[in-house]
Amino acid sequence: MDDIKTFSLSRHSRLFSVPDTSREYLFVRSGQHPYHEEPYRAESYAIVFIKEGGVKLNTGLVSWDVQAPSIITLGPSVVRFFTKSSDQLNMDVIFFKDTFQLENHADVFFLSRYEFFDNNDLHVLPLKEPYVAKFSKIYELLEMAQDANSYAQRLIIRSYIFALIFEIDAYRRLYTSNVPASQEPDPLFTKFKQLLRRHYIQEHKLDFYARELHLTPKSLSAAIKKQSGQSAGKWIDDAIALEAKVLLQNKTLTVAQVSNMLNFSEQSVFGKFFRTNTGMSPIEYRKKFN
Repeated sequence: MDDIKTFSLSRHSRLFSVPDTSREYLFVRSGQHPYHEEPYRAESYAIVFIKEGGVKLNTGLVSWDVQAPSIITLGPSVVRFFTKSSDQLNMDVIFFKDTFQLENHADVFFLSRYEFFDNNDLHVLPLKEPYVAKFSKIYELLEMAQDANSYAQRLIIRSYIFALIFEIDAYRRLYTSNVPASQEPDPLFTKFKQLLRRHYIQEHKLDFYARELHLTPKSLSAAIKKQSGQSAGKWIDDAIALEAKVLLQNKTLTVAQVSNMLNFSEQSVFGKFFRTNTGMSPIEYRKKFN
């Protein structure tokens, strides 16, 4: 599993032969799918709108023959590859990083609250009217916003992605019979995330979560990785790192204050943690928003 490639947004732009306009999100309107048949993960979330034709997607040992009109949602940890299903294919895709979508959002767990982004599988929603028209309009607005290059482009695109997420959630609640039972969340995974939401600021160690769930750290980590594609420790680190990014964007807080708020023993420990999980220091990250 560790040998599986992780595609960046730039790699996706090359895969779809479209300009790479941002490192944080990418809109694709395509009639030709690249049918990448080598398994890979992505650094970003994806919401795919199949408007015409079909595509065969494979995740793990499961194969999905997706026909229009449908919505496909993919979290970053999902291992996927594609094979040809139809000569006719018309689809829109929005790729986005969690740090872009949650840049000024108070809830760093917002995306993980939705089941359709929440486990080691893709999710397919066959669409009925009037949702086909709704999604068509949102994707048209996304394309216009990306092409406009306006001052508020980031805010506008982020708002449209939120609209997509809310509409998908509304559709799932309305047509629950369309959601396969196999996509229901794992009880242990759900309990782990509930614990993490309540305690990640104060509790950084895997031992705490394993003890609360009456498991050994090794057993918990293996179970969470099987369900989500990444270990329990990585979930903990990602939650803390994302919270740190949100706090560092607040220029009224010093790095030392952010470190204290996240319950690190020393600023140097926080700095080492942040660099390990983001590839840059807290100061370097903050400079991105000057």
